[in-house]
Amino acid sequence: MPIAFNEPLSFLQRITEYMEHVYLIHRASCQPQPLERMQSVAAFAVSAVASQWERTGKPFNPLLGETYELIREDLGFRFISEQVSHHPPISAFHSEGLNHDFLFHGSIYPKLKFWGKSVEAEPRGTITLELLKHNEAYTWTNPTCCVHNVILGKLWIEQYGTVEILNHRTGHKCVLHFKPCGLFGKELHKVEGHIQDKNKKKLFVIYGKWTECLWGIDPVSYESFKKQERRGDHLRKAKLDDSSGKTDSDVADDVPVTQETVQVIPGSKLLWRINTRPPNSAQIWPARRRSGWRRNREKRGGSGPGRRQSGRRGGSTQAITPTLGPPTGCTQGITLSGISPTAQISTEGLEGPGARDRRLTRLDFLEWPL
Repeated sequence: MPIAFNEPLSFLQRITEYMEHVYLIHRASCQPQPLERMQSVAAFAVSAVASQWERTGKPFNPLLGETYELIREDLGFRFISEQVSHHPPISAFHSEGLNHDFLFHGSIYPKLKFWGKSVEAEPRGTITLELLKHNEAYTWTNPTCCVHNVILGKLWIEQYGTVEILNHRTGHKCVLHFKPCGLFGKELHKVEGHIQDKNKKKLFVIYGKWTECLWGIDPVSYESFKKQERRGDHLRKAKLDDSSGKTDSDVADDVPVTQETVQVIPGSKLLWRINTRPPNSAQIWPARRRSGWRRNREKRGGSGPGRRQSGRRGGSTQAITPTLGPPTGCTQGITLSGISPTAQISTEGLEGPGARDRRLTRLDFLEWPL
C-alpha cells in the first residue's frame, strides 16, 4: 500500500480519540437514575466514532508490544493502549478516571473485507465501561466502517450496523441502528434507536447523526411525529428518477450530499453534540518517503543508519499534556488531524550518535524498516 494512504500516527494513538467527549462518562456517573445513565453512555458510544468522518487516511500498524499513554488531568482521565498481537493485529486499551469514578477498557481487532470499490472493516472485540460509583458495567461493539472509492474517485466513509449497549446490573439495553447510505444518500450518518428495560419495554427513543449530535424523546411523542411525517410524505409522494443508477464496478461511488442538520422533534432532549473541529481537521500531513527523511537527517548532521538502529530499541511512546489552558475540543496529545504540536513525544533507550536529539516525531519510528 502506498505510504501516502497513511495518516502520520499510529492506530494506538487513534484509539485515544475515544476519550474526546469523556465528559459524557462523568455525566453518567453523576446521574441518579439508570435510564439517565444509559442515555449518557449511549451518547458516549456514538461520540467515539464521530472523529472518523473525513478521516480517510489509514493509521500505521503498531509494532508488537508497542504502547501509547496519554494523561489529561484537565479532563480527568488516564489512557494507555498496547499492541498485544501482530497476526491477527489486536490492540488493547485501558482508561481510568483520575477521580476513580470509571474504568474504560476493551480490545479491537477489525476484520477487513475488500469489495472491489470499497473496504469494509468489521469490528470485533468488546468495549466495556464500568461506573464504579453505581457498580455497573456496560458493554458494546462498534459499528461497521466502510471506506468507498479506494481505487477510483474521492474517498468517503460511512458507518452502519446495529450497536447494542447492555447494562449488566439493571438489564437496561440500548439498541442503536447506524443507517447505511442508501441509493440517494438520505440515510447517510443517521442513527436511530431506543432504550428498553429488562422486560423489553421501550422507555426512550434516540435519534440523530453520528457526525453531529444525538437527541432523545419519549416513545409516544416520537411515534406521533412519525405518523404525521408519513402522512405528509404520502400526500406529496412523487416518482423517483432512477435513470442515474450505475452498475459498472469500475465507476466510482459518488459522495452523497450531506444534510446540514438533524430535524429536531419538538420536546426532544439534547444528549450530545460534537465538539467544534479545528479549521484544518480534514487535512492530514502526508507521510514522507524515506529518501526525504534521510536527506533531512544528513543536513542536521545525524547518522541515518545509526539513528534507525538505536530508535528501534524504544518500546513505548508517551504523551503528557500540560494542565493549563482550556480544552481544545479534542485530546491535546492527539488531534483529529494528526499529532498535536503540544504533545511531548519521547522515547526511552536511545543510544548512538543520534541520541542527543530525543524529541523525535512519531513518523520517524514508523518509517524505519522492519
